[in-house]
Amino acid sequence: MESSESNQQEEIKGICYDCLRPLKSCYCKYTAPVESGIKFVILMHPKEAKHQRTGTGRLAHLCLPESEIIMGIDFTHNKRLNDLLKDPQYFPVMLYPGPDAWNVNREGFAEKLTDKKLLVIIIDSTWFCSKKMIRLSTNVNTLPKFSFANLYKSIFTFKEEPEEYCISTIESCYYLIKEMQGKGLSPKEADPEPLMNVFKAMIKYQLEMENKRVLGLIPNSHAKDHKYTKLKNIPEFLQKYTPKEFEEKK
Repeated sequence: MESSESNQQEEIKGICYDCLRPLKSCYCKYTAPVESGIKFVILMHPKEAKHQRTGTGRLAHLCLPESEIIMGIDFTHNKRLNDLLKDPQYFPVMLYPGPDAWNVNREGFAEKLTDKKLLVIIIDSTWFCSKKMIRLSTNVNTLPKFSFANLYKSIFTFKEEPEEYCISTIESCYYLIKEMQGKGLSPKEADPEPLMNVFKAMIKYQLEMENKRVLGLIPNSHAKDHKYTKLKNIPEFLQKYTPKEFEEKK
């Protein structure tokens, strides 16, 4: 019994409480505050919360000082979210594609932000679960939809998405900030690159771990790992994120 408790304590000591990664593979060295002037609120599905070690919502949160994560499925009566939506200092929108979605080029959008801060609600879940969350959350589904003025393709290439235009939560924050800066609606001095830096570090680490499992250097950690037998190519743009950097403690 004492041995079991000791092992649990040792495991707890080895976890970074910010990114929830083991200290030897902590991502925090790649994060830095991005003072975008935008309030991001990430509505995280409980299933996504269980995968916070690899979920991009939490990584985005680490880089965005004013951001918040709220976990749930139906947010209709969530007090914290409703308080934010009623706060007169914000102009709230839901980041979600659609023919009726606003973007930075919409006439009158800049005027909406003359005396208000943009409050961006992001649904952090699978597309299937996102639709349910939006349908149930009447306080969210009545908000103006907001999307991108341009099309972007995710660099999360080893994860299948339902449509080519689907990008991760952290990429959504990055591209939104860039588009807002292009219109002079977000401080130009705010450097959003930490969002992509930590995302790229995560991708490379996952690819390397998968290759190690294929080579039999480490045991499988997921039920479907045995199905993957081909080595993954690591794109050139990820090469600067070297494995030894992960071996250093935070």
